[in-house]
Amino acid sequence: MTTTRQRQRPVGELLRQWRERRRLSQLELAIQAGISTRHLSFVETGRSVPSRDMVLHLADQLDVPLRERNHLLLAAGYAPVYPETALDSPQMSAVRTAVRQVLTGHEPYPAVVVDRGWNLVDANASVALFTDGVAQELLAPPANVLRVSLHPDGMAPRIVNLGEWRAHLLGRLRRQVALTADPELDQLYDELCAYPCDQPEPEIELPGPGDVVVPLRIRHGDRELAFFSTMATFGTPLDITVAELVIESFFPADPDTAAVLRDSRAYGTGGDG
Repeated sequence: MTTTRQRQRPVGELLRQWRERRRLSQLELAIQAGISTRHLSFVETGRSVPSRDMVLHLADQLDVPLRERNHLLLAAGYAPVYPETALDSPQMSAVRTAVRQVLTGHEPYPAVVVDRGWNLVDANASVALFTDGVAQELLAPPANVLRVSLHPDGMAPRIVNLGEWRAHLLGRLRRQVALTADPELDQLYDELCAYPCDQPEPEIELPGPGDVVVPLRIRHGDRELAFFSTMATFGTPLDITVAELVIESFFPADPDTAAVLRDSRAYGTGGDG
């Protein structure tokens, strides 16, 4: 514990790093937070010890994730305030019910629930359409959906527009790393970048003819299916586990894909083809 305390950086330094990560000057943050630049400067340099409420207020202005808000509180000498409750615990039953309702209600279209590290938490039956042919070791818990998507033994060989979809996923992950400063996500990003890809990866996402979103185009037997996805999170989370849950729902991007998925429901194949 002594070693941990010695390595813990001062709260002022951490707040300054979050401010710089958000590309805010001291003046801009001070105005936004309703405090003087002098006080903010004293907090960042360690000349003033912020109260617990001030730490949380600045963290809120900087849109710091709940997990990192607890780290800021510890660095300032206060106890964490945000719990991290196991999803399978009794008090999370309402959350589990809501998630399962969204997943089953989205059938016959695929949907997954992931945590902050993009590890699979839950999925509906139609996700089998995506995981067909994926190496079993990649699907073993905790399966990482980004790794499953881009690994050469995963979905990658079946993704028709692999370069485009890979650039989209890596860009999304890169933005998440910038937002959270999570070293594990940074390592995941480096791992995914090292996977082979025999298609050009666009540096800027530009729409093709008729495109309004970046589609996922995947081979399914002798067909090519196209999807777009939406992301959903809980609106007012006060628990770290809840705050880090993301539901990604896939929708057919063209009439042919919609027809295939409707047929899979009609014949009870659950998207397995």
